[in-house]
Formats: sequence, C-alpha cells, structure tokens
Amino acid sequence: MPWLVGFPREKIQWHPIIDEGKCNACGICLNCGMKVFQWIDGRPKVAKPNDCVIGCTTCANLCPQWAISFPKIDEVRRIYREQGIWEQLTRALKEEGKI
Repeated sequence: MPWLVGFPREKIQWHPIIDEGKCNACGICLNCGMKVFQWIDGRPKVAKPNDCVIGCTTCANLCPQWAISFPKIDEVRRIYREQGIWEQLTRALKEEGKI
C-alpha cells in the first residue's frame, strides 16, 4: 500500500537527520527496515532519505543518544490535506478490501 497514492515521494521532506555531535556510532539505526541508513567511513549516514516511510520515527525513538530527529509532521499533514491524500488512501484501502 503506497502511503502517497501517486503523489511524488520526493516532494515530501520526511527523513531522519543525524546530529553528528550526539551520535556515538552505535549502529542501531542500521536496523531500519527500509535501509535508509548506510555505514560510511565508520559512521551511519542517511543514504536513502526518500525510502523513509512517511511518519515513521522508529530510529529516532530507539537512538540511545537522541541523535536522530525529523522535520515537523505539520508540513506532511498540510500536504496530505491539500492534496486529498487521506481520502485517496481510504479509497485504496477499501478497494483492496483492507477496510
């Protein structure tokens, strides 16, 4: 189920941001199911930002150093509202028999 129902993912600024000063390079963020992070030069880097699931903050919640943050969700909600994405998602879920 696509979260954006045809809306271009690259137009939604939602991805993790690593505070290098706080990061202790523990690697827990590499457990991301979408493989957003890669280990580069001994540190985690956000290598595939547009693969991050819109609204997911699991990596930030699990980071022991609180070194990962995300943009404010308000901008994402504005885009969903203005583009009618919520309605399209509901329609798609009904068509798939999920609701």
